Amino acid sequence: MDFIYPKATFIAGVDEVGRGPLVGAVVTAAVILDPANPIDGLMDSKKLSEKKRERLFIEIQEKALYWSLGRAEAAEIDQINILQATFVAMQRAVAGLAIHPGFVLVDGNKAPDFGVPALAVIKGDGLVPEISAASILAKVTRDREMAELDKLYPQYGFAKHKGYPTALHFAMLEKYGATEHHRTSFAPVRRVLTGVSK
Repeated sequence: MDFIYPKATFIAGVDEVGRGPLVGAVVTAAVILDPANPIDGLMDSKKLSEKKRERLFIEIQEKALYWSLGRAEAAEIDQINILQATFVAMQRAVAGLAIHPGFVLVDGNKAPDFGVPALAVIKGDGLVPEISAASILAKVTRDREMAELDKLYPQYGFAKHKGYPTALHFAMLEKYGATEHHRTSFAPVRRVLTGVSK
């Protein structure tokens, strides 16, 4: 299926990584590609090998007209919930672009208010190159942050599960408790902290 682009100058693609994990920030990216400088191999970051993502991460930064990262920390997620924190992080990524885009395309079924026309595109990270590029920037950035967190807390296995709710992560939470980087509003973390599941 080919995506039909809106008529606008400077179309930004936006995606997030990290809605599901129990720890760390939700990271977003906004990318405006250069039609005169195409990038081969853009697709949903989850379908790329780590090596390929790392290569494209550099190429996107070099070839895109504009790019920006946004984020919302665990404390913000706990305060306003993960959906609203994701929207805030997306707004921060778009606000961080050196120019105002004429249109914003967001991966998913909802888009926050960017102050410019926007459209949510379901499975957009596989359909829209700008969104694919954003997904790669966001994923590589967050994965690197999890690798750094793994150095601080090697017992949790963050480099392996990237903070997602895996059996290993649950086991380490039960054994060691939550770190200051965990999202205390998420049920598995809250259960460890309070002993109450609801």
